[in-house]
Amino acid sequence: MTNDSTTARRRASFTALDSATREELALVREAEVALYDDLPRRILDQLEQLHHVPNGHPVSQLEHCLQAATRAFRDGRSEDYVVCVLVHDIGDVICPHNHAVLAAMMLRPFVDESLCWMVEKHPVFQQHHFYGTLGRDANRRDAYRDSPYYDMTVEFCERYDQCSFDPGYDSLPLSFFKPMVERIFANRGGK
Repeated sequence: MTNDSTTARRRASFTALDSATREELALVREAEVALYDDLPRRILDQLEQLHHVPNGHPVSQLEHCLQAATRAFRDGRSEDYVVCVLVHDIGDVICPHNHAVLAAMMLRPFVDESLCWMVEKHPVFQQHHFYGTLGRDANRRDAYRDSPYYDMTVEFCERYDQCSFDPGYDSLPLSFFKPMVERIFANRGGK
């Protein structure tokens, strides 16, 4: 959160919203502005937490996201796309069973619906690359074949997600992506 001690100390005194005064609601709004202003930093902090997510992969979950985002950046993808790739697994920190849904919900006010759909559905599409090895249905993604975003999600998993577990890959650091994260999440959800 923003280190504005004035905002942190000033609190309304209402105990129910229907008794709040105009002045108290102005204090709430002031805090809300600080909350939005600080969103990019909190997202970057959550991304750093991916380093600690146990995953059994050859690289940390953070390194996986950095590799995927680096590949997308080097392919000349749009900034929105690169940031979506960077944060596609951010939900693993607190919501591993529905990590993609959480990431898509976080992105929805800031990027195009096609990118949110890609992020939300990527786990099913990612299964195509390893479920056969486990003796499971590797084609569950086919249930979404009629979606206009099917091909882009196939491509995301093929080019950026399933191949980003390489300990020798020269990923760009999180600090490189910081200005992109700040720009995408600075617009307060106004797309």
